[in-house]
Amino acid sequence: MAAEDTASTRLGAGRQHLRPLKRRGLVLLRLTAIVFAVLVFCEFLIYYLVIFRCSWPAVKTPVDAGGLGTPEPVLRAMFLADTHLLGAVRGHWLDKLRREWQMERAFQTALWLLQPEVVFILGDVFDEGKWSSSQAWADDVGRFWKIFRHPPHVQLRAVAGNHDIGFHYQMNTYKIKRFEKVFNPERLFSWKGINFVMVNSVALEGDSCDICSGAEAELLELSHRLNCSREQEHRPQECGDRQRLPASAPILLQHFPLYRRNDANCSGEDAAPPDEKYTPFKERYDALSQEASRKLLWWLRPRLVLSGHTHSACEVLHGAGVLEVSVPSFSWRNRNNPSFIMGSVTATEYALAKCYLPCEDMVLTTYCTAAGGLVLLTLVHAGLVASSFHFGWNMLRKFKTTPGTSLEPLSFSHSLFTMRPVVKDSHSQGTEIYRDFP
Repeated sequence: MAAEDTASTRLGAGRQHLRPLKRRGLVLLRLTAIVFAVLVFCEFLIYYLVIFRCSWPAVKTPVDAGGLGTPEPVLRAMFLADTHLLGAVRGHWLDKLRREWQMERAFQTALWLLQPEVVFILGDVFDEGKWSSSQAWADDVGRFWKIFRHPPHVQLRAVAGNHDIGFHYQMNTYKIKRFEKVFNPERLFSWKGINFVMVNSVALEGDSCDICSGAEAELLELSHRLNCSREQEHRPQECGDRQRLPASAPILLQHFPLYRRNDANCSGEDAAPPDEKYTPFKERYDALSQEASRKLLWWLRPRLVLSGHTHSACEVLHGAGVLEVSVPSFSWRNRNNPSFIMGSVTATEYALAKCYLPCEDMVLTTYCTAAGGLVLLTLVHAGLVASSFHFGWNMLRKFKTTPGTSLEPLSFSHSLFTMRPVVKDSHSQGTEIYRDFP
């Protein structure tokens, strides 16, 4: 019997030792599950929840307006700007990882949910293209195609920005050719009867340099082709044997915005901050010159202009009511609330809508809240929070059972956690009798 009692005692003791280990394992499993859930939400699900609210704007077609015949085909185009992929010089590895992951998840989620037919990037694709070496450029291009990978049926086009080829005094033929080797060098992109003109706005300096003169000559030739297409029914002899383009007013895409004094008239939650709105724009640096802007509007006669460069949103009317939309940056590195433009475009009409991406501060707040909750759960499991709570609760119950007591601040005469209550004797005529409670 004694041997059996000893064995059962040992077995019970072993089980008692296993219980704390099992409890700790369950707590660790719960904490791991919480961490995993927060990571999945902040790095994956939040992009679907936010972008799912976006939808393509409706555009009127002749059939919708009561016309006859088949409706005009609608092109779904996505416009984003200033991705600024960091390079080897200024790009910290953590900054690269965070910002590029954000852009990759945002772009891939938008592709999957919205299914655009063409994507335009309005310059400053790279941050250090203006000075990067051949090897650094190749590395940046490889990362770009990983982030902005897309199926074959989706077209991706880009225009050059000052960070891709440098400002006028930094650019050269080598940098321009290097950029055009990655992205299609054609200035005109036509699809579904819609003409998009992609301009190298950095080259519109107006100082008759070789690159600038070539860019203007190319735009003049394109202007003649577009005008012939629009007037071919009235004056077909003037166009000769040139290849006919769709008879549609073009949409102008460029990096620098057309000339405007500042962003004072821009509004919206993603407009420039108040301390920057009234800062005057410097021609050929913050925006195109007045001369270059007049030439583009006169030569191409666009129906819509989309630009980037400022990292903030703005809508401006030029000339005879031509709308220009400045597209905000797509990266958290430049904005807390990045976004992109969705366009439903036909040969004669267009409709635009803005799609916001998750705000960076919302993601950081989620992480901080989750971290605080994990710390609290850990303290509760360790007994630190629970012991203090039970101590205070027991003391409160003890004082409630003693009539005529009130609490003073903590007294350190006996121990760190000794509470010193005060008992007032009604027969002491205002004097207070202090008694120490155990």
